[in-house]
Amino acid sequence: MAPTQAGDELVFFVNGKKVVEKDVDPETTLLTYLRRKLGLCGTKLGCGEGGCGACTVMISKYDPFRKKILHHTANACLFPVCALHHVAVTTVEGIGNTKSRLHPAQERIAKSHGSQCGFCTPGIVMSMYTLLRNNPEPHMEDIEDAFQGNLCRCTGYRPILEGYRTFAKDMNCCGKVVNGTGCCRSGKENTMNGGCCGGKANGPGCCMNGKEDSVTMTSSSLFNSSEFQPLDPTQEPIFPPELMTQSKKQQKQMCFKGERVMWIQPTTLNELVALKSQYPNAKLVVGNTEVGIEMRLKNLLYPVIIAPAWIPEMNAVQHTETGVTIGAACTLKSVEEVMRKAVADLPPYKTEIFQAVLEQLRWFAGPQIRNVAAIGGNIMTASPISDLNPVLMASGSKLTLISKEGKRTVTMDEKFFTGYRKTIVKPEEILLSVEIPYSKKGEYFSAFKQASRREDDIAIVTCGLRVLFQDGTSRVEEIKLSYGGMAPTTVLALKTCKELTGRDWNEKLLQDACRLLSAEMDLSPSAPGGMVDFRRTLTLSFFFKFYLTVLQKLSKSGNKTVCEPVPSNYISATELFHKDPIANAQLFQEVPKGQAVEDMVGRPLVHVSAAKQASGEAVYCDDIPHHENELYLTLVTSTKAHAKILSIDASEAQSVPGFVCFVSAKDVPGSNVTGIANDETVFAKDVVTCVGHIIGAVLADTQEHSRRAAKAVKIKYEELEPIVTIQEAIEKKSFFKDIKRINKGDVKKGFEESDHILEGEMYLGGQEHFYLETHCTLAVPKGEDGEMELFVSTQNPMKTQEFAANALGVPSNRVVVRVKRMGGGFGGKETRSTILTSVVAVAAFKAGRAVRCMLDRDEDMLVSGGRHPFLGRYKVGFMKNGKVKSLEVSYYSNGGNSVDLSHGVMDRALLHLDNSYNIPNVSSVGIVCKTNLPSNTAFRGFGGPQGMMIAECWMSDVARKCGLPPEEVRKLNLYHEGDTTHFNQKLEGFTLRRCWDECLSSSGYHARKKLIEEFNKQNRWKKRGMSIIPTKFGISFTVPFLNQAGALLHVYTDGSVLLTHGGTEMGQGLHTKMIQVASRALGVPTSKIYISETSTNTVPNTSPTAASVSADINGMAVYNACQTILKRLEPIKQSNPKGSWEDWIKTAYESCVSLSATGFYRIPEVGYNFEKNEGKPFSYFSYGVACSEVEIDCLTGDHKNIRTDIVMDVGTSLNPAIDIGQIEGAFVQGIGLFTMEELRYSPEGNLYTRGPGMYKIPAFGDIPTEFNVSLLRDCPNSKAVYSSKAVGEPPLFLSASVFYAIKDAIYSARKDSGLTESFRLDSPATPERIRNACVDIFTKMCPSAEPGTFKPWCVRV
Repeated sequence: MAPTQAGDELVFFVNGKKVVEKDVDPETTLLTYLRRKLGLCGTKLGCGEGGCGACTVMISKYDPFRKKILHHTANACLFPVCALHHVAVTTVEGIGNTKSRLHPAQERIAKSHGSQCGFCTPGIVMSMYTLLRNNPEPHMEDIEDAFQGNLCRCTGYRPILEGYRTFAKDMNCCGKVVNGTGCCRSGKENTMNGGCCGGKANGPGCCMNGKEDSVTMTSSSLFNSSEFQPLDPTQEPIFPPELMTQSKKQQKQMCFKGERVMWIQPTTLNELVALKSQYPNAKLVVGNTEVGIEMRLKNLLYPVIIAPAWIPEMNAVQHTETGVTIGAACTLKSVEEVMRKAVADLPPYKTEIFQAVLEQLRWFAGPQIRNVAAIGGNIMTASPISDLNPVLMASGSKLTLISKEGKRTVTMDEKFFTGYRKTIVKPEEILLSVEIPYSKKGEYFSAFKQASRREDDIAIVTCGLRVLFQDGTSRVEEIKLSYGGMAPTTVLALKTCKELTGRDWNEKLLQDACRLLSAEMDLSPSAPGGMVDFRRTLTLSFFFKFYLTVLQKLSKSGNKTVCEPVPSNYISATELFHKDPIANAQLFQEVPKGQAVEDMVGRPLVHVSAAKQASGEAVYCDDIPHHENELYLTLVTSTKAHAKILSIDASEAQSVPGFVCFVSAKDVPGSNVTGIANDETVFAKDVVTCVGHIIGAVLADTQEHSRRAAKAVKIKYEELEPIVTIQEAIEKKSFFKDIKRINKGDVKKGFEESDHILEGEMYLGGQEHFYLETHCTLAVPKGEDGEMELFVSTQNPMKTQEFAANALGVPSNRVVVRVKRMGGGFGGKETRSTILTSVVAVAAFKAGRAVRCMLDRDEDMLVSGGRHPFLGRYKVGFMKNGKVKSLEVSYYSNGGNSVDLSHGVMDRALLHLDNSYNIPNVSSVGIVCKTNLPSNTAFRGFGGPQGMMIAECWMSDVARKCGLPPEEVRKLNLYHEGDTTHFNQKLEGFTLRRCWDECLSSSGYHARKKLIEEFNKQNRWKKRGMSIIPTKFGISFTVPFLNQAGALLHVYTDGSVLLTHGGTEMGQGLHTKMIQVASRALGVPTSKIYISETSTNTVPNTSPTAASVSADINGMAVYNACQTILKRLEPIKQSNPKGSWEDWIKTAYESCVSLSATGFYRIPEVGYNFEKNEGKPFSYFSYGVACSEVEIDCLTGDHKNIRTDIVMDVGTSLNPAIDIGQIEGAFVQGIGLFTMEELRYSPEGNLYTRGPGMYKIPAFGDIPTEFNVSLLRDCPNSKAVYSSKAVGEPPLFLSASVFYAIKDAIYSARKDSGLTESFRLDSPATPERIRNACVDIFTKMCPSAEPGTFKPWCVRV
């Protein structure tokens, strides 16, 4: 029966072209095949685990069961090539390009500024395209749902939704009261009343003021949707007719053998049953969304894979007397469709369970996974946190199993799961179908899930809860409570259910149930997954929600025996989550009247590569075509945090096919010492000082082979005691020397004069950069004089060049570093990219061949470090009115195992310890802890956000203590124009108070505050909070000599201009701004100017693209280069004033005038001395204010961001679209930092959160529902090019307004529990921290274990 004949043919289509493959390896994914075999590099690798959507493609196939063509999205990084037989694949290249025409899905994201770094853009485009293929006129909600499986780290999502909203049929209005506050049409001139922005009509912050005001016009349209080409569904490519005819024929069994895996695709149930008895340990794979991840990330190998997707019985759906039977190979998407139809067609009492299944599927992974993953796979994976298994278990769903012995039916009860990821299904048995029962009259069912992020996230705790009442009564006849995330398997609370049977549904039952559940659903304090108190509390909170929901349904059903109605202030606890459609306004100052049409400065010019990014044509480092004989490198890293290396054995790796060589410290031709402070090594020698420390690297012919070989390298260690946390470092005094202090005034006297003194501390967790493109390097040795060319994704070409040359033992002039663009950087590629580049360069030197390495997401997160975790301790003295007199603070940061940029980060934290407040007396100290974690590094804000966050912490404590409104206390302490800071810099052009007043009025702060108080009175279990927070961010590198930049300008004889400058493009639009600057300076249209790349052989010794100053310094360098050229052209222009630019250039060339110039700029008079507390650390400051409102669910810790209003001073914007994009992107990154993103380490220093599966960055659904950004008008900045201001980092801290709004909401919840004193809330404010802070009867039933009595699963580093 087993297939012996090899050489089956795989036939599929890609972008309309037929592909026939004979020898295909089952381990090859569609992504690898597209990129390597077909050279289609538009589809990107972002994570390799289906969690980011960068690799989204459209899969189209004819479904013989439903007799129609289906289009759906899928993650190419998980999709096996073998599953593509008779399937058509469409990638981003297949729908449009810049050479012929862009598809509307590509054009609109580009023109609406929805593509910054562009690495996630092709995946987002494909999600939208697929939606339009299935539904050319979607609703806005459909569009938002389509993006649940896509992440973007740059834009903050708003412009993407805004651009794609133009496809929605409800586009004309967002559904809010037309032109009321927050209507999407306000601010667009075409509305009935001229379109007011909803700021008090014509009040100080109203957009319509500008209309009468001739001085400055304010605009709110960043793009003009009337220019978009219409969507014409008839123009889409047709489904290949050949596949239509093939799919209707009888399929034959297929088999493909690879190096390690055999893939068999049977066509009948009999074949499948026979195969499973022959290969009992074979895995059945439909979507490969679990097995694909296990094989890649968990190093598991399944030699035989059977694909049952074609078996008719496993795809069938039948409606029986008792329920709906669904074939085990049905995808979750089709289950959803079946359930939705049943809910629509059947009476509500029969579909209670179906509605619960739908509620779980709504938040189940992303659409790309739901479209391919099968329900059978979800059951058989037997994950303890499966979202569906608790529902199936509580409902008593029946499973039909089949084997050679015949069929048997088992009920999914407490006996079904026998252990972690084990079930009672025998190896030779196959799960054929699942029957989900109808509910009966008097039966109620709820399912709940709590995760770190709402969209596309795995559950922390999930449950299915069912109760059946005796006819017409409220007496429990049967109850089933099933939980996931509370044990190694999905469990039933049997004892609790037994006790509750026969009882009446009332308050007493609730109390007993909670008491019983807290005992039965117990967790060891060191349970895997951590969050023990939170998980235990959730089991009770979920039951309480269920209790209230059932009570409500009972009283609605007219049941007379219900003794107590649900109290009105409890009703909101039963509401399921729903999100309003987004609404927003972006306001900016229009260019002055009379500005030349071709002068683009100040206009919302689209990012110069946006169209290329949207069509997949933009080339990133790993998209560079392969060189002849190129090798692939995989790192070999330490698995211990601190240990001696006893031996390294690479002998086993040599037997892996394609293996070339192993590279380690002994292969370094130059110096093995590297790093900013020369305290690191290229390869670890003798000792490793963190998990992820690079020990060596393997070179092989393909990535798969090098990965396998790297895993085969065996290293023996002798473990040493690691230091992991700040706390341990303080106890062991493990610090990097160079402890900084800033002191001002007389602190002791200040405390003596104060009415009150408060002390406290706050901890801030770190943050992973999660740029969508991981670190990547391609090294090409040139074969003579030690020359080497490095193509790198880095923000710092100069250090990359210097470190590589140093490791190679050659002077810097032999190494060229070239950077076209990065798929995001955020500081993570400022210095840490060099750890990979130096290794790749050494390997290329050893092999004498081109070597490439792009880190997998899990490697990248492990080795490259992130934002510094901080601990702040403070003592603050203040008066009764809230005026701060004196402050003493100590900051501790976790620097990791090397200095890197930690001192610079701490310097900036100390320089921002005041945020925007005038504190007369300050004493501060900053200490960097040396620990056994990968070295932490630069991250947008560079210590500023940590310094300011701790200031806001004590500021909110001060307001509480004084019993005054926090916005009044904050305003009272704000600086004034001309004040000096604690580091003795005078504040000039201080626009912060203007921003503050404008934000208060445009957000309607005071009116909304009253509404929130009202809401909180009426709701016990949902609370709202609001907070307004200022920021002041110093602009310039704190290391004075870095404040320099160069530019090189070539004008060719046809008049075209080639521009190069020292900055790199990582999505922030720097090249776009530089073209705008050059265009104005030279007086030529932007279309004549081109920037190709940043390279060390055009502009040498460049500062890293960092510290927000790149546009300032490179802009001035570009301007200076332009002036040099103009000066040379001056006599030519005078002799021919009417000539064109081309005429002048031609004449200049013929008159032997040089048409090439360099430009240089340094920021004058910056430099600060910590010892003397004198000098000027910053060139100027950027200011901003944000007001945010949130709603929290006190029972689960969930929160939603209702509205944010930002007013930002960016001087006279060079490009309002780019600046607003930076503000929104930074803000959303900050929402991640302060409310979601949590790096989790074991006590031994091992990082658990190594990918999007466990580490959650904000998704489309996490941005404020109403998101308004306004650029302050009339505030030119004399210190930077064309009066602009820096914008990259300053807005990030404004998201602290969300954190303090959450804290405000928690206060209200605690007040209802009788607690009024201040409490500590560390960052990030995750659901766990929010829930645990909302102390109530449920949290008290789950007391914490005493610290020190157990070993925790994870520690706070």
